[in-house]
Amino acid sequence: MTAATITQSTGAAHTRIMGVGAMRPERVVTNDEVCTWIDSSDQWIRERSGIATRRFARPEQTVVDLALPACQDALAMAGVSPSDIDAVVVSTVTWYLQTPSAAAVLAERLGATPAAAFDLSAACAGFCHGVGLASDMVRAGSARHVLVVGVEKLSDFTDLRDRKTAFLFGDGAGAVVVGPSDRPGIGPTLWGSDGAQADVISQTEPWTAMRSEDGRTISGDWPSLAMAGQTVFRWAVWQMAPVAQKAMDAAGVRASDLAAFIPHQANVRIIDAMVKQLGLPPDLPVARDIEHMGNTSAASVPLAMERMLSDGTAPHGGLALLIGFGAGLVYAAQVVELP
Repeated sequence: MTAATITQSTGAAHTRIMGVGAMRPERVVTNDEVCTWIDSSDQWIRERSGIATRRFARPEQTVVDLALPACQDALAMAGVSPSDIDAVVVSTVTWYLQTPSAAAVLAERLGATPAAAFDLSAACAGFCHGVGLASDMVRAGSARHVLVVGVEKLSDFTDLRDRKTAFLFGDGAGAVVVGPSDRPGIGPTLWGSDGAQADVISQTEPWTAMRSEDGRTISGDWPSLAMAGQTVFRWAVWQMAPVAQKAMDAAGVRASDLAAFIPHQANVRIIDAMVKQLGLPPDLPVARDIEHMGNTSAASVPLAMERMLSDGTAPHGGLALLIGFGAGLVYAAQVVELP
């Protein structure tokens, strides 16, 4: 008896980002307000991080609530209906349920059922991970249109008493639609991890630490995010610039070909140092959305992309170098054609 041959699916030869959308919560939190929580000053925060304001969601809002309008805007720009979405990938570390996934709930609210839906936990590198996965899915034939969302409600996990982190984080959502293209629009993804440094950025306590002795009630402080700032700074500057360069090399692109550099919005000093390490042209537009949004982790790259396109800082159709890096430690980078 001859063994049956499994049929392999095939997809598009190339992929691109078809549309982008953003959601910025209404509440603007100034440095002066932050200084009512910690002993600091507006000048110190700006010099230390480049942040002037950040956005906080309302207490009742969830990451799905934040993601929904960003996704709707991305779909509208792409000219794709929710029913055309084959997969929803949500990158977040602040969804309040272990299960079900935020992606499954979001897909239903969008009207994208029965799209595949799953969450991705790669912290600040999550959006770039999602773009890489989506591109591979479309090229492999397991999906034709993939909705990739970076969304965080970090205000739920920020210790407002911690002078090292209270001023850093904000809330928001950014989304893109990835689909087929007649020419390469998303370059190879360069990604990796260094779990030996997992404690450099981490949740202060595991959820199990809140469990009382009887195992049925909750006690103790709510976990928050902690970070060894100087270690992260050195790692980001010296280790991530070479990753970004490799992403350009893999895409066959030189710095002079770029129309924008959109790194994770962790700290303006990290951004400036990476620009110098990469030797980027002095007139190249560089995302600095951190000034207005703070560090929004997985949402920072798509939020910055949307702002640059909306205000004309970056041109539609231009090439942009993306890179995300953060807790894990994990990272991912690729060159994309802006929608």
